[in-house]
Amino acid sequence: MNGARFTSVFAPDLERFLAFKENMGYHGKSRVWYLRNFDRYCTEHGLEDFDRLTVEGWVLFKQSSPPATSPSWMSYIRDFGRWLRINGNENAYVLSDQWRTKRSRTQPHLFSQEETARFFDAAVRLASTSPWKWQALAFFALMHSCGLRTCEVRRLTVNDVNLMDGSIDVRWSKGNRSRQLPLTDQIVGILAECDQASRRAYGHERAAFFVTSTGNPVQQVAVGLTFHRIWDQAGLPRPLEGKQPRPYDFRHHFAYANIERWMAEGTDVNAMMPYLARHMGHASLDSTYYYIHTSPDFMSGYADLTRDNQGMLPVVGFE
Repeated sequence: MNGARFTSVFAPDLERFLAFKENMGYHGKSRVWYLRNFDRYCTEHGLEDFDRLTVEGWVLFKQSSPPATSPSWMSYIRDFGRWLRINGNENAYVLSDQWRTKRSRTQPHLFSQEETARFFDAAVRLASTSPWKWQALAFFALMHSCGLRTCEVRRLTVNDVNLMDGSIDVRWSKGNRSRQLPLTDQIVGILAECDQASRRAYGHERAAFFVTSTGNPVQQVAVGLTFHRIWDQAGLPRPLEGKQPRPYDFRHHFAYANIERWMAEGTDVNAMMPYLARHMGHASLDSTYYYIHTSPDFMSGYADLTRDNQGMLPVVGFE
């Protein structure tokens, strides 16, 4: 639980709640930070009842405290209230919907064929003294070809990348779900070259498939910085406002590119959606529909597809 230490009367329940969330595959540090803050608030104000006065009092306190942040953190205290009710505290207050955050999802940048070609050409020629010199092409090509989350690529170990049988094992991803994904021969070749270069630099044992100069797993911020460095080196334009390119857009690209390919081939897109959802590691089809709504050519048939998705679906494979 990231060294969580609670001092209020709610400490035992907070510890059990965080253990429950971790067992469900949710390991975010943000949740721990905000619940520590709530615990400290309760200790300082002598609060012992998880009622409306306590919960909304803390929410108002956080809203008035700098720096201003997105109120998505309210979901943590709302979830804790629900968990308390389920576990015997029938009087626990669940933060009402009037506090619910109204969020708009980030719109992805839609890569053109030219942008994709120029980006990967620049990735091959990236001037760097770090392992990104030979890792950049493999890292982003893997995202592009498999539709992976950035964190899923960062967490790959050497053993997770099966070059002999052409597959990768994505373990314990979002929602504690794992899956095995096939690789094309081209991607296998790119990963093999990356692996050989890393072995020459760091030996046969390393902390992850993609590493930093010190041999540690790469961090999220480094992925973004490297992506933007390649983007600029490729001479690709940046919008002054609106949709900005980012690594995660490769995941969007994978989804809508497959949808458009199936439509062009005359394939039943509705029948293919469970396969796409399983490949991308989604718990439900709703998540998959969000990723593909960005395809301009797909929007005309989107309403009919989502309305019909309650029908019979094929057994999901990708084993």
